[in-house]
Amino acid sequence: MRLPRTNIEDKLSRLRNKEFDASTWKDQVLKILNKEDLHENQILENLKTTGTNIENVFDFDQLETNRIYHISQIKKICIDYRLRFLDAKYFKGKLPNSAIEAIKVLENKHDIELKGFKIIAPSKLFKLENADDPLLFAPMGNDYFYLVHKWGNDLHPFRKNMMWFFKSFENLLILTFLVSFILTLLVPDGLFSKNSDTSTFIMIFFFMFKSVAAVVLFYGFALGKNFNTAIWNSKYFNA
Repeated sequence: MRLPRTNIEDKLSRLRNKEFDASTWKDQVLKILNKEDLHENQILENLKTTGTNIENVFDFDQLETNRIYHISQIKKICIDYRLRFLDAKYFKGKLPNSAIEAIKVLENKHDIELKGFKIIAPSKLFKLENADDPLLFAPMGNDYFYLVHKWGNDLHPFRKNMMWFFKSFENLLILTFLVSFILTLLVPDGLFSKNSDTSTFIMIFFFMFKSVAAVVLFYGFALGKNFNTAIWNSKYFNA
């Protein structure tokens, strides 16, 4: 005797009808979906909230210790890598669905409504007022922040080295000196003087230094650039 083949869809339907009332199943699903939509819309609204005194009361037994950071640690990383730490409302990139889902999971886990979100990212990813690895944080109070989600690509491995020169005026001066020295070495012998001696080299170096410094100053003032220590938490483009 040949046994009938198993219909998985039929088995699945029977299980659903056993666990739920088939007559109201559609309404139950719709209610859940509407609830999720409302929750997501509320999260999107909360991403726009700002305020210096916002604190989220987490359930400390549910927290992951490796996700807690102090403002001093965030500040140092932002200065080293020339990043900004700003309210999420200034973020012009599209927040990925994974970030929204991470917020949902965290809110359900701690039974809270998160507010006061902040993001670490390069300046180009923010809508800055005129005056490559985002991290989403929620404030915990007392200058502590909880890492909610990370997305995007990692930063260039040499970003910290490249941005070192823009940390302060002294660092920028060192960069200007190095560039001027290299340009001086590239000047062909006998171009400005028949005798290539030390005094001639120093004279050419000073000329190069003044030229490079002028370009740096013009670029800095024209584009409203500033040092890492001044912009890490500024919402202004030319802070």
